[in-house]
Amino acid sequence: MYPNWGDYNPAMPWQEYVGYVGSFLMFSSFWMRTMINLRLAGMTGNVAMIIYSAAAGLYPILALQIVMFPVNILRLWQMRRLVLRVAQTAAGGFRPDALIPFMKKEKHRDGDVLFKAGDASDKMYWIRSGRVKLKELGASLESGDLFGEIGIVSPHNARTATAVCEGDTLLMSISRSQVRQIYLQEPEFGFFLMQLVTERLLHNLEAARS
Repeated sequence: MYPNWGDYNPAMPWQEYVGYVGSFLMFSSFWMRTMINLRLAGMTGNVAMIIYSAAAGLYPILALQIVMFPVNILRLWQMRRLVLRVAQTAAGGFRPDALIPFMKKEKHRDGDVLFKAGDASDKMYWIRSGRVKLKELGASLESGDLFGEIGIVSPHNARTATAVCEGDTLLMSISRSQVRQIYLQEPEFGFFLMQLVTERLLHNLEAARS
């Protein structure tokens, strides 16, 4: 039996156009390198595939796309929130006092040596009151300053200078392991620490040149 060519309609149903668009968007998301664009493409593809599968009666695909759509919305919101938090940190949004719950109080007297150049770096310090001098660098740190961060993040965890208290000094210290845990869990702190290390290295380089 031969087909009735007079009844043949070459036009593709609109649902199939939507399905092809959705498939292309879903496929293109695997090639995107930025997460925000990936999620946007995934969400748009989800909508197209929901329309297509509902019109075509493909209910397993419809259920899958309905589940994936809010997941993509959630991931996009988390990514945008992360970008905003990093931007706030870059503008000075992170405050060192946020580390106080993880810190221990240390009281020192005038002339106390906190560490020497070359020592193993196991702590980072925040000055609550008093002064600390970095002998090799000829720099004095005051209340509100953080120090000891370079040794924390350096490959060999070695101190780069000798730190000596000038007068009675109240410090808050945080261990290297806690710094690393917070670094991995809180992007604001990670970005702040990266800025702090960079500024310190640039300052030390400028001091060495002059």
